[in-house]
Amino acid sequence: VQPVESGGGLVQAGGSLRLSCVASGRTFSSYAMGWFRQAPGKEREFVAAISWSGGTTYYGNSVKGRFTISRDNAKNTVYLQMNSLKPEDTAVYYCAVGKVRGVAGLTPASAYDYWGQGTQVTVSS
Repeated sequence: VQPVESGGGLVQAGGSLRLSCVASGRTFSSYAMGWFRQAPGKEREFVAAISWSGGTTYYGNSVKGRFTISRDNAKNTVYLQMNSLKPEDTAVYYCAVGKVRGVAGLTPASAYDYWGQGTQVTVSS
């Protein structure tokens, strides 16, 4: 399984971006999915997670109210809509496939077993 992210880029503060992640080679709809990010010199940070059905979502405190995670199981795709972007949102964003169906316990990176290569998001001030 190799998740593949896309949609990153350069945006001004206050702007929006939508990231996509296609994950094939596994029963996509059976597992929760998550987004993480890592800025230079910092640890990988949990951003958001979504349950196998899309019915439950969970967000990190730094993005709550600004980012929205969603999924389309028919397209094996998970999305991250990012609004009101700030310079501190600048990072490489990673998509990951969870080991379980629900979002409980999905904040640590160890809860995921397949990772994408990442997509760069840069927010200018």
